[in-house]
Amino acid sequence: MDPGDRDPDRDGDFEAFVAARGPRLLRVAWLLTGDAHLAEDLLQTTLAKVWPKWHRISGERPEAYVRKALVHTHASWWRRRWRGEVPHGEVPDAVGSFDAYEGVDLEQSLAAAVRSLPIGQRAVVVLRFFEDLSVEDTAATLGCAPGTVKSQSAKALRTLRAALPVPAEEGERG
Repeated sequence: MDPGDRDPDRDGDFEAFVAARGPRLLRVAWLLTGDAHLAEDLLQTTLAKVWPKWHRISGERPEAYVRKALVHTHASWWRRRWRGEVPHGEVPDAVGSFDAYEGVDLEQSLAAAVRSLPIGQRAVVVLRFFEDLSVEDTAATLGCAPGTVKSQSAKALRTLRAALPVPAEEGERG
């Protein structure tokens, strides 16, 4: 598009949308990628794809459209990208019984467990539990049946429960 052909109303609407919804969409991107820099790249790539179509989608449900584009763009990146080597060694126990980083460890464990899920299960977990979408909205975003969302969600939660440590209070209660 030639800069002289720009529509200031469309540009302003798009900029307002990005300013208002950008942080939430960046969070979704981070949850999908697990990396802040990749999340920014994913969001920018998605917004660049969506901008030329903005005049058609801005009147409907633009956030749902952009979120769906974000998930699909991530899936295409995930299929193409070599995921590299990931160390799997044991981390030695710290000296002493006090752990000042226990909360950080749990958060990192959760993020790592979510990233270890297959791409479909990861997308379902991010949309259902971090974005708080309904089963129907998640199914519409992913382009699948609600039953698929439910089954992928159940499989993902089972995997996450097995991968994450049980807090001491819960382990004592039985």
